[in-house]
Amino acid sequence: MLRQKITPPEVASARPSSKGKLRIIPLGGLGEVGRNMTVLEYEGKIIIIDMGLGFPELDMPGIDFTIPNTKYLEDKKDKILGIFFTHGHYDHIGAVPYLIARIGNPPLFASPLTAAIIKKRQIDFPNSPKLNLKSIKEDDVIKVAPFEVSFFHVNHNIPDDYAIKVETPIGTIIYTSDFKFDPHPVNDKPTDLEQLKRFGDKGVLMLMEDSTGAEEEGHSTSEQTIKDNLEIIFKQSKGRIIAATFGSLLNRVQQLITLSEAYNRKVIIQGFTMKSNVEICKELGYIKSEKNTLIEAKEMHNYPDSRLTVIGTGAQGESNAFLMRYANGEHKEVQLKRGDTIIFSSSVVPGNERSVQALKDNLYKRGAHVFHYKMMDIHASGHGEREDLREMLRLLRPKFLMPTHGYLSMMARHAELGEEVLKMTKDDIALAENGQIVELTQDKITVTKNFVDSNIIMVDGLGVGDVSEIVLRDRQLMSADGMFVIIAVVDSQTGKVKGEPDIISRGFIYMKESKDLLYQTRKKIKETITKTVIPGTDINWPYIRNSLRDKIGKFLYVKTRRRPMILPVIVEI
Repeated sequence: MLRQKITPPEVASARPSSKGKLRIIPLGGLGEVGRNMTVLEYEGKIIIIDMGLGFPELDMPGIDFTIPNTKYLEDKKDKILGIFFTHGHYDHIGAVPYLIARIGNPPLFASPLTAAIIKKRQIDFPNSPKLNLKSIKEDDVIKVAPFEVSFFHVNHNIPDDYAIKVETPIGTIIYTSDFKFDPHPVNDKPTDLEQLKRFGDKGVLMLMEDSTGAEEEGHSTSEQTIKDNLEIIFKQSKGRIIAATFGSLLNRVQQLITLSEAYNRKVIIQGFTMKSNVEICKELGYIKSEKNTLIEAKEMHNYPDSRLTVIGTGAQGESNAFLMRYANGEHKEVQLKRGDTIIFSSSVVPGNERSVQALKDNLYKRGAHVFHYKMMDIHASGHGEREDLREMLRLLRPKFLMPTHGYLSMMARHAELGEEVLKMTKDDIALAENGQIVELTQDKITVTKNFVDSNIIMVDGLGVGDVSEIVLRDRQLMSADGMFVIIAVVDSQTGKVKGEPDIISRGFIYMKESKDLLYQTRKKIKETITKTVIPGTDINWPYIRNSLRDKIGKFLYVKTRRRPMILPVIVEI
């Protein structure tokens, strides 16, 4: 098979000595699901795999998402040979607009769909540098000495998902990407198992494998099973079908379009991200539909309900997504009708259980028929379960294993499979943390005690990294016990409080029902200020504010057993 060779001109072709060590530095994706970014470094030369977003934890109020910390790379810009992407999900590509300029805007290599999604998203960041983005195919080999990078197809729930094979001076590294084995994928081809076996026959030094499904025994559910179960719903539904899933679960969108055509239904796509992704996929030929299948929402009144399918976002109960607006009667074109059939074709992301349950209850209350994955197999994870991971290990037979992409419990359970299937010892398996440097030679893998900066960078609106731990603590405090603002007018000559202090409470007490507490608090405020001021000396206003914060905080805790954020405002006259 002929292979296109892409060699960036700025990369030297000389191959360094094989005596060095390969350093693997995860900047995200370990001990978490998301924020994937991994550095491979050999004798000062660097390549990067993925650059993704993470999801805010429950203790991060107001945070939109998180991104990796690239401080380690920022003084090594001229050493970065390229960034290689596995697939188009935002937890693998979403941090590009925020980080690319910080690390010198190196070349990016991605499959056609992944490249198109990266490019389309960049439109929203006009101040970000123009990307040096190269679209690659499975047959391409990218030579960036001392590395030689190639790609091979694996199944996931988005087209163009590539695992990455990296030839290094010390041996072959394989990074599986998010994957599962599906002998009967829908609108996709199966993973080439013979190809994997050939890789194993040639020798794989280290496997970096997706751990997300490592706690689930068995094989992941085939997409053909999902399609068969969805068809049962299509057969029995008399009215409109409203199907909600992730905006990036494009294989599922294709299944729903294909079934709609089989049952003579028109399809309306709703949700900004899903619309954008479907548009890209149609242009590239990854989503196929008959000429007049896809229509706009404003055309719905031209067809009976039995001929309509709406596919949209919001299966996680997101407040601004299509499904929530539809359920609450807030959507302009698609209003809920009694008898609609609602399909939740996704699992529930941890942390979203209550909002999803409230959404389902609202739909039932308003007369809809609801189907979700706990009732029947209408969703399958894109991540291989334990038998899939065993099969990958048996085919590739790596010398060393490094579990990636998952919480620590997932990675630990994954490590057990290396011992079970290939009789590896614990010394052959690298269980690392974000930022921890792993060193690899032909004979040994070492999880060192050395770390690089890998703390989470938080993105809030237009702010990147400007929300510090202190700001986050303040938000947590306000979300827990509210805010208590004190406004006192103080004579700058005498230090006496003029009139009664004003008080504003938000999320702490209902002021109309707490008059006695407010009376006592105002009295305490005046006492504190009077005792703090020393007659005949300059008034130390910062000291007064700190004293108020401390004394009033303790006073309110004694009275209420709550700790609101105290914000003292002193007006000098």
